[in-house]
Amino acid sequence: MNISLLTLTFLAVNLDFFIMLLFLLKKYSLKSVLFAYVIGNVLLMTLSFVAGQVLEAFLPEWILGILGIIPIYLAFKDDDDDEDADVKSKSPFLIVLGTYLSVCAGCNLAIFLPVLLNETVATFGMTLAYISVLTIAIVLVIKAIEKVKIVGDVIERYGEKLMKLCYVLIGLYVLFDSGFIEHVVQWVASLL
Repeated sequence: MNISLLTLTFLAVNLDFFIMLLFLLKKYSLKSVLFAYVIGNVLLMTLSFVAGQVLEAFLPEWILGILGIIPIYLAFKDDDDDEDADVKSKSPFLIVLGTYLSVCAGCNLAIFLPVLLNETVATFGMTLAYISVLTIAIVLVIKAIEKVKIVGDVIERYGEKLMKLCYVLIGLYVLFDSGFIEHVVQWVASLL
């Protein structure tokens, strides 16, 4: 379990949602927002882990390293899929969960899948615990600073660029750590 990679991945994937958390925390109770956000993260990470385990059963790790291209692609993809969900419900929990899943599901699955490859079930359990603690900490920090205008301004101004930089770094890490780049370089060298 690589704590720094998990932290960077979590922050990069959820950076755009942090702004939405500011609004959700003003509208709904801390308990509803916190619980829904933790459940959403656990759900998406579990789906990523299971998908990675299935792929790993059929393909060697170095080939799966090509999945590192996904975060890099997402960093340079220029469309606005992250619109607010149209969730019709009276339950604050369901509204927050639906909003989180609609905003972050694609990125979460695409980015966490290559990061969670090769984790054992025990390590994945520790990863889920760590991400849950990180999720709770982020919500509490955002709740504490929700009234500070400069925080919102900084995220609004630099958030997108920071998120894209993190995606590229995560993608490069996966490409190199899996051995994919090494295999490609060896293959190219054998052709020459």
